[in-house]
Amino acid sequence: MKRILMIAFSLMSLSVMAQKTDTVFLKKLMESKPELFSAVLHRPGYNQIQILYTQIDRDARNKPIFKTFSYALDPRHYFYPASTVKLAAVIFALEKVNRLKSTGLTAKSIMITDSAYKGQTRVSKDTSARNDLPSVEHYIKKILLTSDNDAFNRLFEFIGRAEINKKLKANGLNDSRILNRLAIGDAGESAKHTNPVKFYNGRKLVYDQPAQYDPKDYELQLTNLVMGKGYLDSADKLVNKPFSLAGKNAFSINDQQKLMQKLIFPEAFPVNERLKLTAEDYKLIYTYMSKYPTESDFPKYDPKEFWPTYAKMLYYGREQVTPDPNIRIFNKYGDSYGYIIDNSFFVDFKNGIEFFLTAVVHSNEDGIFNDNKYEYDTVCFPFMKNLGQSIYELELKRTKKFKPNLNKFKMDYNR
Repeated sequence: MKRILMIAFSLMSLSVMAQKTDTVFLKKLMESKPELFSAVLHRPGYNQIQILYTQIDRDARNKPIFKTFSYALDPRHYFYPASTVKLAAVIFALEKVNRLKSTGLTAKSIMITDSAYKGQTRVSKDTSARNDLPSVEHYIKKILLTSDNDAFNRLFEFIGRAEINKKLKANGLNDSRILNRLAIGDAGESAKHTNPVKFYNGRKLVYDQPAQYDPKDYELQLTNLVMGKGYLDSADKLVNKPFSLAGKNAFSINDQQKLMQKLIFPEAFPVNERLKLTAEDYKLIYTYMSKYPTESDFPKYDPKEFWPTYAKMLYYGREQVTPDPNIRIFNKYGDSYGYIIDNSFFVDFKNGIEFFLTAVVHSNEDGIFNDNKYEYDTVCFPFMKNLGQSIYELELKRTKKFKPNLNKFKMDYNR
């Protein structure tokens, strides 16, 4: 009995050790490339960099095995997550549709948004859709292709703030909260009220959701909520005191990558921890996460405004280049208040490469917020590009016992 207990304890210890995150590897990698990273490494903490890189190996049955490396990871050090929260909304909206399927509701149902509180707006048509009508599915396409803010806001209103935050916790995303709509100054009491929504199949009403109210504040123990030395107010007047981001959305790097892993590899998680999505839901998300704006007809985008690699910060930065035909990046990025964030899963079909990479970087040299003077082009985008390409080069040299079968990530971009 004693021997059995010792073996069991040893196995538990090995399991815990296997789950530990290497905190040195990425630092050494960046230090080995001073021409790319010395500027940010010489001011540790200033650019608020956090990185999670997860290698993926496969066993003989093609099951994924993860090994994670981190740099400066701190779930309590606040950064503004911007549009990265939209991935959670995409998933939770589809889960809600599935929960309500007995009503006849589908992701393609016509979604009519009304208003019931000050500042709320209505939506009854969407000229970017093939049928000129809004739907959960079409909003998802717009979010994943070009990070459309209004599309996120409509899904936020459909899901409801209380359900969003309940689902974050149910998925073990304990360092995160989603409180606000985006790009409309939503805060305080207005953010707690969400619009009434009706869904139709043709002319038939299948689901009528009244306006909702969520009184909770979803407090988190966070640092770095007040930053800088000043900000421009709504009248563009300079206020000479630090800028507060208290009461805003929060989506930690570790939670972002965990949600991405659950989305990409549901089979790696216990059945009761998997997302409640259908095969068609996964296909929809995979397709539009990896699709380029120039490959889309509905919605249709101007390639001068939304070029192919527009949304692929890690690896391409914001350069307007022809994407590598062998690589597809499944991701959700964000950019605001001097922060650039990207949560990505990389696939190289030719070389059998796959990995997760999630990172945030910040730059605001003048310490003033809301002035649109951030060093995105000189600091943030180059860092993201260099980081993604450095990890990719590393993966090219990494040997694997079993070559992965990546067929499930080969999407039909004509859909």
